[in-house]
Amino acid sequence: MAKPAGIWKASMLLLAFAILLLLPAPSSSEIIFEERFDDGWEERWVKSDWKKSEGKAGSFRHSAGKWAGDPDDKGIQTYPDAKHYAISAKIPEFSNKDRTLVVQYSIKFEQDIECGGGYIKLLSGYVNQKKFGGDTPYSLMFGPDICGTQTKKLHAIVSYQGQNYPLKKDLECETDKLTHVYTFILRPDASYSILIDNRERESGNMYTDWDILPPLKIKDVHAKKPKDWDDREYIDDPDAVKPEGYDSIPAKIPDPKAKKPDHWDEDEDGIWKPPMVPNPAYKGPWKPKKVKNPNYKGKWRTPWIDNPEFEDDPDLYVMKPVKYVGIEVWQVKAGSVFDNILICDDPEYARQVVEETWAKNKEAEKEAFEEAEKVRLAREEEEAQRAREEGEKRRRERGRDYRRDYKDRYRDKYRRRDRYMDDDYHDEL
Repeated sequence: MAKPAGIWKASMLLLAFAILLLLPAPSSSEIIFEERFDDGWEERWVKSDWKKSEGKAGSFRHSAGKWAGDPDDKGIQTYPDAKHYAISAKIPEFSNKDRTLVVQYSIKFEQDIECGGGYIKLLSGYVNQKKFGGDTPYSLMFGPDICGTQTKKLHAIVSYQGQNYPLKKDLECETDKLTHVYTFILRPDASYSILIDNRERESGNMYTDWDILPPLKIKDVHAKKPKDWDDREYIDDPDAVKPEGYDSIPAKIPDPKAKKPDHWDEDEDGIWKPPMVPNPAYKGPWKPKKVKNPNYKGKWRTPWIDNPEFEDDPDLYVMKPVKYVGIEVWQVKAGSVFDNILICDDPEYARQVVEETWAKNKEAEKEAFEEAEKVRLAREEEEAQRAREEGEKRRRERGRDYRRDYKDRYRDKYRRRDRYMDDDYHDEL
């Protein structure tokens, strides 16, 4: 028998509803800015004229660098050496209030940088991009800074009420010549995470890891240990009893092995007494054994109390609305490749980008680097061998010149002597 139309329609509606429940919820994440530096990137970025009048302004070229996992995946590379490099892009204005902020990018220090930065900046308010430089205020500065063998710092500097505050923790950046991805995540609860190559290197909270606000808790400087506080972990056994006669045991006794010398004369030397030696039966002053103190309360520590100077700011994590992203660095040796800049509110999407870009190409890049190193080392050895040969050639030439000069001087000397001895020469005189 056919089902009534009403029942059939209700069944279909229930089935459709069940299917909708099984489908993944639509993502509410937002990609605010994503730059892969494909063709046309120069239309989105403005090169600053900062330091140009002083002849100290560097530039950026579209390049994947000397070695790359994918030569067609290009970024922007600093050049030439010993310059200031500044470039920025205008992005859709956004605020991180009540949502997570993710800032991510990759950089490759393929040069021997010696000293220089590799960080990026988020900028708020109006910025004259042609004048963007080191003095331009920023809301966030994030990324590596290398100088010599001592400084290998990973910066995370945030701006709060016009003042810059660096992360108090010492984080090291990567210093090899391969590409690495740096990720900064800031959440509405003021917690943060810092990742390198999709691995968390540091995490914490803005309240404790930046000296922005006074601390939530401070030690009570007026606190004193209570009189009844027993911090003795072990005490003398109250039931211990000193053995009878313990105090009468002497510390030293006459040496039982000693013998009076044969030449000893008691009339002249007096009564002979054996020398004293330590008594093996003597155990020192009696002390009762130690036992656990049943009243032990632990080591007393100064208690923490609420800081009366602390005034919370629930918007501590909130930056001024961001309008630009910029790169502004100085480098002794140029050649750093910036790529895959991402600003969004979804850490999972940022993780996927790393997998799609860096993780996919890292092995190929490593192989390309190792091959380039072989070529470089072979070239250096060839140049060194050529220099050695040139040096040997110059030494031989100097030796020949010396011998030739010596022979000439020797010959001239004897020519003068022969001439002096010649009779005709004397007649001339």
